[in-house]
Amino acid sequence: MTTRLEDLPVVVIGAGPVGLAAAAHLHERGLPFTVLEAGDGPATAVRQWGHVRLFSPWRYTIDAASRRLLADAGWVEPDAERLPTGAQLADEYLQPLADLPALKPHVRYGARVVAVTRLGLDRLRTAGRDQAPFLVRLGDGTDLLARAVIDASGTWSTPNVLGASGIPAHGETAAAAFIEHALPDVLGADRDRFAGKRTLVVGAGHSAANTLLVLAQLAQEVSGTEVTWAIRAASPARTYGGETADALPARGAIGTRLREHVDAGRIRLVTGFSAQTVTVKADGEVEVSDGVRALEVDRIVAATGFRPDHGIVSELRLDLDPILGSTRALAPLIDPNEHSCGTVPPHGVDELTHPEPGFYAIGMKSYGRAPTFLLATGYEQARSVVAALAGDWAAARDVQLDLPETGVCNSNPILGDETAAAEGSSCCGSTPTDVVAPAAGRGLATGIAGGLLSSPLTLVSASQSGAGEQSGGCCG
Repeated sequence: MTTRLEDLPVVVIGAGPVGLAAAAHLHERGLPFTVLEAGDGPATAVRQWGHVRLFSPWRYTIDAASRRLLADAGWVEPDAERLPTGAQLADEYLQPLADLPALKPHVRYGARVVAVTRLGLDRLRTAGRDQAPFLVRLGDGTDLLARAVIDASGTWSTPNVLGASGIPAHGETAAAAFIEHALPDVLGADRDRFAGKRTLVVGAGHSAANTLLVLAQLAQEVSGTEVTWAIRAASPARTYGGETADALPARGAIGTRLREHVDAGRIRLVTGFSAQTVTVKADGEVEVSDGVRALEVDRIVAATGFRPDHGIVSELRLDLDPILGSTRALAPLIDPNEHSCGTVPPHGVDELTHPEPGFYAIGMKSYGRAPTFLLATGYEQARSVVAALAGDWAAARDVQLDLPETGVCNSNPILGDETAAAEGSSCCGSTPTDVVAPAAGRGLATGIAGGLLSSPLTLVSASQSGAGEQSGGCCG
């Protein structure tokens, strides 16, 4: 007997914040669904940065459909203005959501998706394509059929490299034991790796800022701890952001605190620096060079952002922007070469549609390499896409977003950081300069900023399907 396409479930990849939001909306719409999560529980990726506090309060981190389902089950919503940590986001919201009877039977853990295609069709075949079910293959060889696929797997598991040219710096792979990726637990589980050491933090986003702040705190607690911050831009103005002009006070405070540490010399700032070579010396010291200057440190934090991995859907017909890796329609709204705003125009199913009918990437992955994603944006994407799958196109296109302004926005890519800052805006300048703020001590180091993340990083489905706040701005 032939299974009708409309009788098959919608497969959601990833049980992070955005993936579970999609599941909640699918339930409300009465559409059958299955959530596939690579981890052993919901919010696996979020828990990896559970020590970090979001700068977005609870009112921006709870999806509307999820709130309704939880409220019906007697859930007590956290204080709307409180700032949750990643662990609190997972324990107080996402775990209870995933455990609801409406969702729990439909969520499969330990189910890593390795490929998505059309049953009996490769990418070349056109005839009958829109009527063929999706075939979703898992790592254990299981094949599932779906009427549609929503990829909310995020990007947490695919961080950018340290090398400034988009490929590993010379020696980067060999030096992997000395390199951390975004948001290490500097004051907790990872403390021994940083205490009394010289750390270099590379990157200009909120992940870098958070790490720098906690490293600066560690330096005040443990002698010999030194922090160096290296950025490609000519000025840190974009990282400092809107400060007191930011509609999210906690986000603005990150820039203010970071500026104070740099001005006081507690964090050594190096501008116009692009990592080209990493060398591990015989004594265990690590040298990072841009071809002109060499920074000698003990550890490196590569807070250089994330990139999407579309490998599992290589047999689907995607229309990806050649720069960002998002859809072509979404790219102009989020391109960091043009905008440094923390907010974007409302967008939904129309901007997320590919030539492959029924396939959508939402959440952090939908932004490709753009770093300004906010969790609230992912929730609205989920609502819009699910409404479209239910055939309610009026609701799908009635996209509304309430996002707090950052207090800075540069839509003129010609301006460098210095000019942009003078005109009240901020983005990525590219003119190399030398060390701006030398600090006491040897080498360079950078740390994790004090406990506030950036926007809800859909850091990946547990394997990035949704994790927390990741944004940070343009160029790392």
